[in-house]
Formats: sequence, structure tokens, C-alpha cells
Amino acid sequence: MTATNTAASKYAEQLTDWLVELGYTHCFFVAGGNIMHLLDGARTRFTCVPVVHEVAAGIAVEYFNEAGGKGRAFAMVTAGPGVSNIITAMSGAWLESRELLVIAGQVKSEDLATGGVRQRGIQEIDGVGLAAPVAKHSVQMKKPMPKAEFVSLVNAGSSGRPGPVFIELCLDAQGAPTLKEDTVLVEPQGNAVASETEIDLVVTQLKSAQRPILLIGGGVSRNAARALQTELTSSGIPVMTTWNAADRVDAAHPSYLGRPNTWGQRAANLLVAQADLIIAVGTRLGMQQTGFNWQQFGRNASVVQVDIDRTELDKGHPKIDLPVCADADNFLTRILPKVHGDWETWVSYAQEVRKALPLNDPANETEKGFLSPYDFYADLVLLSDSDDVIVPCSSGGANSVSMQVIEQKLGQVIITDKGLASMGYGLAGAIGASMAHPGKRTFLIEGDGGFSQNLQELATVAVNNLPIKTFIFANNGYGSIRMTQKNYFGGAYLGCDTETGLGFPDWDMLFQSFGISTITLDKDWSTNEEVLTALRSDKPYGFIVPIDPLQTYWPKITSRIVEGGGMESNPLHMMSPDLDPALFARVTKYL
Repeated sequence: MTATNTAASKYAEQLTDWLVELGYTHCFFVAGGNIMHLLDGARTRFTCVPVVHEVAAGIAVEYFNEAGGKGRAFAMVTAGPGVSNIITAMSGAWLESRELLVIAGQVKSEDLATGGVRQRGIQEIDGVGLAAPVAKHSVQMKKPMPKAEFVSLVNAGSSGRPGPVFIELCLDAQGAPTLKEDTVLVEPQGNAVASETEIDLVVTQLKSAQRPILLIGGGVSRNAARALQTELTSSGIPVMTTWNAADRVDAAHPSYLGRPNTWGQRAANLLVAQADLIIAVGTRLGMQQTGFNWQQFGRNASVVQVDIDRTELDKGHPKIDLPVCADADNFLTRILPKVHGDWETWVSYAQEVRKALPLNDPANETEKGFLSPYDFYADLVLLSDSDDVIVPCSSGGANSVSMQVIEQKLGQVIITDKGLASMGYGLAGAIGASMAHPGKRTFLIEGDGGFSQNLQELATVAVNNLPIKTFIFANNGYGSIRMTQKNYFGGAYLGCDTETGLGFPDWDMLFQSFGISTITLDKDWSTNEEVLTALRSDKPYGFIVPIDPLQTYWPKITSRIVEGGGMESNPLHMMSPDLDPALFARVTKYL
């Protein structure tokens, strides 16, 4: 339903008017009795998008806002199960430092349980307590909150280090009379910026560095990164991105050196180990980024980390030589014009390393009758346009392949949520991202196991006729779990495929039940006119990608079980399988 707006007659409507003033345009929700007043207010003020399950509402909002289209989105859920169902989505946004405003209902204030009583009102549960660990602010409103306080609360979700904000409104507060308007609208607080001394220190280090790397993380916005392309090129600085910042730099950029990560590209991981200076901007340098053997990260380098959150700079892993607590966009904007280094020898060597190590490792095996996920992605990249929205899934083999193989084009929007690494994120995320960019084509790539966890949202795709092209890696199971049970537990399989208890639908019948056509891909799919026509259409389509259940996903960081039952991981630059000694020597000149 699209906004038509009417004058506020009660507090719930007044509150939604304030959200309109703050730029909110979309509301993703599941209807419920304890948000009846809020829904009545939202109905005439926003594009209201009903979804099947509350977790999908939260994920869709996260991806909508992260996609950077016009407007902002928030989620609305009822009390009890509505709140408990959206906690997973809040957890993902919390770990990925993304805006997610959740407005929830609650029973009347007079019906709230007190004194150790578990429940008085129907569907009553302590939503504030549930949400608090994964929210910047989690508050309950027993009576109407003044505008200035409410605006300040909402703004906190997108200022500083972004994160979820949870606001729970009792029913009587929702239906209360409007408040007298505040005269002053609270502006968001500005972020911390690097001092001139800190900028000069980093510039000085760059001038003496022989093998520097600028590692751009998701804390650098798309707008800032795209505005700085000229400066990035003229500076000559070698650049890498994290997975959350994959779309900040074109893969064809002459100084682009790839994506290092525990599940990332071997060449990039090797180059990180050979760098003498790493400037990490807008990334928390978590263990997925540094490797679980984080002591070896940047083993030959001085490490500079620029992050908006002081706690990330002080956590102790990895070792940081120069911590800078500052806004990432501001830092890059100020430092790049001052950087003009001669790193051609290092960049040339790095590009040779990348050429010597193909994205599809020769060790990978695909049985006849199945598609190689690596070949599939290579073809999909060629068929993609610079304005496409790409949503890889958040876990499993499909995510690993995405991380390793995608060769992004500047202008594309690529979104995933790897911090929580939850299954089932892809479809709901694609819905949010697609609605943030109406009319643009959205590619969703997800395994059959992950897709099954939220497949009911095909109803949302269908009813809104979203141009989402869904590619399901159909291997009849959880490929990564199957591989772990094979490699570390002697093939003691359980709950990883159809033979050990999992069930999957007939994919063609499932999609068709929602009025969505499907095509099963074969090895010639990228030149099949039926497929190409479907890709060009403005309608949703499902594509079934037959993947070998025993498909291997090399290279990767492997671990070993040590005495006592624990696991010990290889460092980032020691991915398996081992390289031929001659090739290893060739690509580790500075190791």
C-alpha cells in the first residue's frame, strides 16, 4: 500500500509523521493486534509491505537501507512472537553495523507483568530485554515520548557506528492523544574525524612504504567510494576490499588486488602477508577478515586501522600499530588527495600473483551432469550489468564461491550479511534491496538449504512482482556441513542431506505455486535464448542450478583437531590445498 497521508488524530499517527520527516518511506511488517494503532497510522503514510514472517521484515529492512536507494525503511512487529521472531534479523544488523529500526507493539501498560509474574497480557513478553543485547537502544514506551527524544533515539541507529534501535509501544500509548509539537528538530550527532596529526602520520608511512595495501571495508559508503574513484586512481595506491565492501571498487581497476578473507581469494591473502603497510579503513578486522590464526595477519606489515568504534581498535586482535578512531568516509576523502606514491613494481608483482592463481582452483572437482558453481558465477558475471543488484547468500558453499569469484562492476550493489552467517537471509534481503531500487534487476544466489529456511517469502516476491532472478544451488543438502562431517568426523553424516533427514520441495512446483516460472540450467545456459529472455524480463524467475552434492570448494583455510579436542587453524596465507613448491616460491617473493 502506498502512502496518502492524513492529519494525526492520535499518538501513533503523530509518531509516524515524525518518521516521515526523518525520511522513512517504507514499512515492512507482519500485522498483529498489539500494533493495531501503529498500523492504522502507517497505512496512510508509507509504502507498507506485508511479509509472511517477522524475520523477513527485519532482513528486508536491513538490506533496503544498506542498498542505498531513495528513502529509508523500518520494521513493525507485534508483541510476543513478533518480537522474538525478529531478533535474528536484529542480530545480523548488529554484527554488520547496519541501521534497523524496529517498532514493536506491547500490551496496555496496566496489563504489564510485575513482581516476577511471567505474563499478564496476551502475547506479553519482555521485548526490551530480548532486544537489548543486539540493539544500540532498546526502550519501552508506556506513555507518549516527546518528539525531540524520539527523533534522537531513531537518529542513533544511523549515526556513529550504525546498529538496530528497538522501540516498544504499549497499546494505550499508541492510542493516546497527540502531544504538543517540539519546536526544535534534533539533528544527528556528527561522527569523530581524524586529526591532522593522524592524517600526516599515515601519509608519512605511505611515503616510505614499498608494498602498501589500502583495505576498504563496509564502513566506507558507496557514495564516498564512487566519488573518490579519480583520487583512488591518481594516488596509485594498491587497494583491496572486504566482502562487505565488494562493490566499492571496480574489479577492473588497475590497482585493485582482490578480497582477502578466511573464505576469500588465495592471491589476496598471500599479498596481505607480503605487504609492509596495511591501512584498514572502515573494517573491524574481525577473525573472518584476519583469519582465525590472527597473530599471523599482516605478519610483515605495520597495520593502521581506521574505525568509528574505539572498542574495535582496542580489542587486541589483530595487533594494530596505529589506531585511528574516525569516520571512514572523512578519512579517505582527506587522505587520498595527499597520496601519490610509486608502487608500480609492487602492483605489477601483485597482478602477476593474481594471474598465477585462478579463481577456480584446479583442485576443484565437479561430477558430470552437474554445473561447476565457479563456472556458473563466471558466466553470471559476464551477463550482469553495472546497475544490477546482487545478493549472494550469507553462508555455505554458495557464499564461499561468491566471495571468491565475483568480479564486480562499479555501479553494482552487492549485499550480504556474513557476520551472523545465518541461513535464510537471501530471499528476504533480495526483497528489501529490490524495493530500494525499483525497476532494477536483482540477482539472488542461494543454496537450497538456505533458501528453504525462508522460502515462504516467495509470496512477497510474487504479490509485488519484484524482478528478482533467483538462482538456487540445488545439491539436496547443506554442502558445507556435509564437507565438515566428511573431513573432520570420518563421514559420520547427520542432518546434512536428504539421506540423513533433510527434506526439500520440488522447486519447479514450489515456484509455480506462486505463479513464478522456473528454468533448470545446463552447461550451455549462458547462451540459451530462453534463459537470456528470462534474465531480461521485468518479472521474477527461478533458476535451478544443479550442483554436485560432493562439489569441492577450494581453496580454503583448513584446521586440524589438536590434543584436547580443540581446533587449530592455518594462517590466512596458508590456504589448502598446498601450492606446487615452484609456484609457491613464485607468488611469495616477499614472504
